[in-house]
Amino acid sequence: MTIEQIYKLAIKMGIGADLRGEKQIRGQLKKINERYKKLSPEKKEKFDEEKLTNPYSDTRFLAGNATQEVKRMMVGIDIDTAELLMARYLSDQYERKIDLVISHHPLGIALADLSSVMHMQADILNRHGVPINIAEAVMKPRISEVARGMLPINHNIPVDAAKLLGLSLMCLHTVCDNLAVNFLDKKIKKDKPETLKELLKSLREIPEYKEAEKQKTGPKIFVGNSIARVGKIALTEMTGGTSGSKEIYQSMANAGIGTIVGMHMKDEYRAEAEKAHVNVVIAGHISSDSLGMNLFLDEIEKKWIEIIPCSGLIRVKRFKK
Repeated sequence: MTIEQIYKLAIKMGIGADLRGEKQIRGQLKKINERYKKLSPEKKEKFDEEKLTNPYSDTRFLAGNATQEVKRMMVGIDIDTAELLMARYLSDQYERKIDLVISHHPLGIALADLSSVMHMQADILNRHGVPINIAEAVMKPRISEVARGMLPINHNIPVDAAKLLGLSLMCLHTVCDNLAVNFLDKKIKKDKPETLKELLKSLREIPEYKEAEKQKTGPKIFVGNSIARVGKIALTEMTGGTSGSKEIYQSMANAGIGTIVGMHMKDEYRAEAEKAHVNVVIAGHISSDSLGMNLFLDEIEKKWIEIIPCSGLIRVKRFKK
């Protein structure tokens, strides 16, 4: 496979796993393309044309030659200059040429534009019964906060390092988070847990979370107790860029949501969920990121591409060659 083929496959899989449904995503892309056609030449010049085909602003090919064939790649949850130097070292000293480095968390322009993908959270909340006008109104200030917070960051340090080291680099964020959420949604619906204890048992059967348990970072109850009944379970805090709004929990309770499953949660968010009497189970951050990455990497490894995991990635294969 070429780097371009790997990138396009990631976007295709991310769309296919999106909780909003592929039809809605394709419809949004169509509207963006229609608006683009009506722009003046000056505005078209400034327009980010990647958004015509890629609905996830935090997933990008960042450096290198997109037509390059890939036989071996290094993949991590976070990639910085240190990991890129490791890739260069492996290539030069051990003759294990790294054709591509993939980060899960966004870098460069993908990090700078992280807030743009957060709009999908309102749609996901709406699918769980929160009125769309409330979901959008609550998310709007949080999206603005994240956008402002990105401005001072030096986004391009690892991208510049990759270019100087002659390495190809991409990041796959929401596309892989979608894969994790879709997987968990199907498993939880299959297992039908009635209590938080049963929900934890369901999560802990997943290999990535089993390994996280050994590392003291496994699934935990943040709000509620083991015998509390789950009610309606919503996976509203596992995809869509970063944490949503802490003001949303009462609206979620009003929509009949009894338990939310997330990757991570700050104490101020936990306090608001507790006030709204919404149970919270935190599956784990790096383990959940690993789950989504693994579901994608399995498809890549089927093409006989070697994967070198690094930077916290808990590599679990779900297929046999």
